[in-house]
Amino acid sequence: MDPGVPIRAVGDRAVLVELPGLPEVLSLQAQLDAEPSEGQIDVVAAAQTVLVTAGSPRQAAGIARRIRSLDFSVQPPVEEARIDIEVVYDGADLAEVARHAGLSESGVVEAHTSQDWTAAFGGFAPGFAYLTGGDRRLEVPRRTSPRTSVPAGSVALAGGYSAVYPRESPGGWQLIGRTAAVLWDLGRDVPALIRPGDRVRFTAVRESISTSAPPRAASAPGSGALPARRDRRASRKISTPTPGPGAFVVETGLSSLLEDLGRPGYAALGVAGSGALDRGSCRQANRLVGNPPGAAVIESLLGGLVLEARLELVLAVTGAPAPLTVNSPGGTRRSVDTCSPFLLRAGERLAVGAPTDGLRTYTAVRGGWEAAPVLGSRSTDVLSGLGPLPLARGGFLRAGTAPGSAVGHPELPSSVSRPAVLRIVPGPRADWFADGEPARLCAVWWTVTPQSNRVGLRLEGPALRRVKSGELPSEGAVRGALQVPPSGLPVLFLADHPVTGGYPVIGVVISEDLDRAAQLPPGAEVRFEASSGRSPLPGG
Repeated sequence: MDPGVPIRAVGDRAVLVELPGLPEVLSLQAQLDAEPSEGQIDVVAAAQTVLVTAGSPRQAAGIARRIRSLDFSVQPPVEEARIDIEVVYDGADLAEVARHAGLSESGVVEAHTSQDWTAAFGGFAPGFAYLTGGDRRLEVPRRTSPRTSVPAGSVALAGGYSAVYPRESPGGWQLIGRTAAVLWDLGRDVPALIRPGDRVRFTAVRESISTSAPPRAASAPGSGALPARRDRRASRKISTPTPGPGAFVVETGLSSLLEDLGRPGYAALGVAGSGALDRGSCRQANRLVGNPPGAAVIESLLGGLVLEARLELVLAVTGAPAPLTVNSPGGTRRSVDTCSPFLLRAGERLAVGAPTDGLRTYTAVRGGWEAAPVLGSRSTDVLSGLGPLPLARGGFLRAGTAPGSAVGHPELPSSVSRPAVLRIVPGPRADWFADGEPARLCAVWWTVTPQSNRVGLRLEGPALRRVKSGELPSEGAVRGALQVPPSGLPVLFLADHPVTGGYPVIGVVISEDLDRAAQLPPGAEVRFEASSGRSPLPGG
């Protein structure tokens, strides 16, 4: 192969490979999937790039060296199928698309339905497929500012692609219609309706259709803005109590989710790693009660969680410092410390108060909170809808009974510094910005907005100016990426971020600083600081 193929660092544990076209992209993806490199976690193909993430900077550097030795002329076999999708063309951006394309609205519909599209690759979200080969007049730009919520079943255009949003999620594509087709269903042998290589034909229909997501992909509280309103549907029980240890959920607060260390390795299916936003606090809580690091814990937003023990439980609460109160059936009350294991007797209630600093607390039980794993994880992913449903008032959580290690000694709480300083390395698309803009990113203070959530922190500050005004083809994204839409205001991707994105990344927060980002509430100030020697590439 050409030894000069561009390879760019993406943070301290990933590389982005730029290739001539889709054939080379699919070749590299197939070779890395067939023979994974040491530490290889995810391989995400896109239009002209392949993103490879690793477990450490050293492993990412080794992957980059191996890629330079590969031959991209060998093409993998592709299985194809024909998928027919009925669409009601009444999208919010249909008129805008018609204006860009120089067509009438009916002309847009005719162009979209007149020929087959081909699924090139997946990404962004489970079941989301990038479709190519459509009418070139439909090559329209993304929205200047992405929507915080796009309805499930929305049929959309961006650049030279078309796609269907599998579930409600943020997005910046132009919406032209809606469909009832279920793009992602874990009940199927193959969850994704559309797979790379498939041909897709859209058909216009006039009758009203339902675009509700399948039951398993129900929208999750906490997926919207912070602070989130309590979901009025949360009064239903999440399970029926069965014999054994566990706790009744008396109150959930604004949002309480089960999280572990996530489900890495599924990004090619559009599934983000997810997991606890503050991974250090998750590990600490488990360590204190004698669990393995990846046991499921409860991640609560701004306190408000109240649990009642059915039998004796050993608990620990970590993360943002918060008052903890235990109330007994007899009316006595006692305080317990964060970052220290304690006993909750049968009938006693633990109340987690609002944090005095920070945003999220983590409650672990000895044995771990039980839930059915999805793709190997008990984490709730608010973007994709995978994993356990959010905790609901009146529900019951079982505690595991597997023996653990010794209960830990009290520890110091994690530092939640204000204002926060997060270290970054240059992003793979820093050259899309005007001279001095990467430096200005680090020179000013940014404010976390209330529209932030587990997907990402939206930031307010001086708009960053681009030097390139065109559309960036969608490419793989990582946790910690600072993606900048045309508005110029960066979004810091967190655990439930889209797997791919079409806005340039100016910088990437290093892995060890992301726990600090997880504790930044709306209104918090944050500054970025250049971190030298963190790139996995020589000279990075």
